[in-house]
Amino acid sequence: MINTIIFDFGDVFVNLEKERSLDQFRQLGLAGPNDELLALNDEFERGRISENQFMDGFRKHLPEADMEAIRTAWNSIIGDFPLERLEFLQLLSHKYRLFLLTNTDAIHIRQFEELVGESFASAFYQCFEKVYYSYEMGMRKPETEIFNYIIRKHDLSPRRTLFVDDKKENCDAAEQCGLQVWNLQPGVEDVVHLFDKKIL
Repeated sequence: MINTIIFDFGDVFVNLEKERSLDQFRQLGLAGPNDELLALNDEFERGRISENQFMDGFRKHLPEADMEAIRTAWNSIIGDFPLERLEFLQLLSHKYRLFLLTNTDAIHIRQFEELVGESFASAFYQCFEKVYYSYEMGMRKPETEIFNYIIRKHDLSPRRTLFVDDKKENCDAAEQCGLQVWNLQPGVEDVVHLFDKKIL
């Protein structure tokens, strides 16, 4: 019997507009992600580099773009957060121990909070026993250590813990740690239909 759920954030609760972000970067002159920028993002999501260092890395590839235009393009990936998902989460919080575990950065979190407003963001965060951001932990999914850390920290039983994420590699890593998983498919499935999966 599941008594704990660890949720991902992007494309589970908040919709991600990946194509919109790519389009905005194309308009600034960036054809698409490259190895250097992907490595930079990895470092930023681990909290190993500052916001300014991250932005300076982008400016190397977009020397004509100003910092605000780059930040706007970067943040354009953050989409809407349907109210029904928050309401569903609030119901779950009365029955299960809930945690949030997301690979993210400080820029995106600020953007999310500004978009939804203080009241909505507060209601969302209050659903969780603890919110875990990769940039504060110094780790990222799909590293197994990030799951083991939470299991140890909160004395969780892996077989009674469900992990919900839209990325297969993250779910595979969670399974290696003994967690139950739901690899949610954005655009096909919605977190509010969790009970239809017959997992809980």
